[in-house]
Amino acid sequence: MDAITIPRSGGPEVLTWQTVPDPEPAPGEVLVDVTASAVNRADLMQRQGFYPPPPGAPPYPGLECSGRIAALGDGVTGWEVGDEVCALLSGGGYATRVAVPAGQVLPKPAPVSLRDAAGLPEVACTVWSNVGQLAHLSKGETFLVHGGGSGIGTHAIQVAKALGAAVLCTAGTPEKLARCRELGADVTIDYKTEDFVARAREETVAGVDVILDVMGAKYLARNIETLAANGRLAIIGLQGGAKAEIDLGMLTRKRAQVIGTVLRARPAAEKAAIVAAVRERVWPLVESGAVVPVIDRVLPLRDAAEAHRVVEAGDNVGKVLLAV
Repeated sequence: MDAITIPRSGGPEVLTWQTVPDPEPAPGEVLVDVTASAVNRADLMQRQGFYPPPPGAPPYPGLECSGRIAALGDGVTGWEVGDEVCALLSGGGYATRVAVPAGQVLPKPAPVSLRDAAGLPEVACTVWSNVGQLAHLSKGETFLVHGGGSGIGTHAIQVAKALGAAVLCTAGTPEKLARCRELGADVTIDYKTEDFVARAREETVAGVDVILDVMGAKYLARNIETLAANGRLAIIGLQGGAKAEIDLGMLTRKRAQVIGTVLRARPAAEKAAIVAAVRERVWPLVESGAVVPVIDRVLPLRDAAEAHRVVEAGDNVGKVLLAV
């Protein structure tokens, strides 16, 4: 098969189109002929040498894909060769074929094209596991997502709105802020010109119940300041650094929670449980059209380097896909 490999760490130019051995599905796995994959910031970090794949994962980047099942490993039930699916991966999505545990496979939602379904698994599993399962966002609460124009942000806005929450988001351009409003955001904040703490306080008075954050250290103190009593802060990225001081007095007075999670390195059983929850709770929203994949652009898999440049520059609104 063909795949995008990373012969050495570096910039987008190190990504190399190469013929590599075909994968074989192990027991409990399915083999997928890939239609498309999607670019995530974890892929950029892997290319730079900062985020190696977990043990046993394919060495090629790509945390999600869509395609058709080509073969079943021993013991797999519930799937058939030819089924149109999308899947959460530990790696290997930038290839024409990938083997994936059957528990991490989802059926293609009916209203979504097979290509566009590649932009759903990673964001759906990340958002639901944090916002739905850990932070327990409920109807009538307030929700803030940083990076509202990203793949995670555009999905989180829609899911939070579908849950009945009031949605706030930050973004850095008028175009991204406008798109966030189209997706259901009630309050949009330009983080380049506005103080999100002040705006959130102005809009909510009591503060925000749940925050989904990709910045980490840079925003930690201000996120805690923004939280309402009994608020929950879920940190899923460290784009603003990994180390920061925390005001424990403010945290305890608010009876707040700070939650830190990663998805890629979780055991297969945990990923399967998250995928099952997404199929139960999020997939009906996609099937009904309440939540749609937001696709910025589609590039050929061979042009993975250009796709990385786009995501690295933050030029995209929603997902950048790589089509086989």
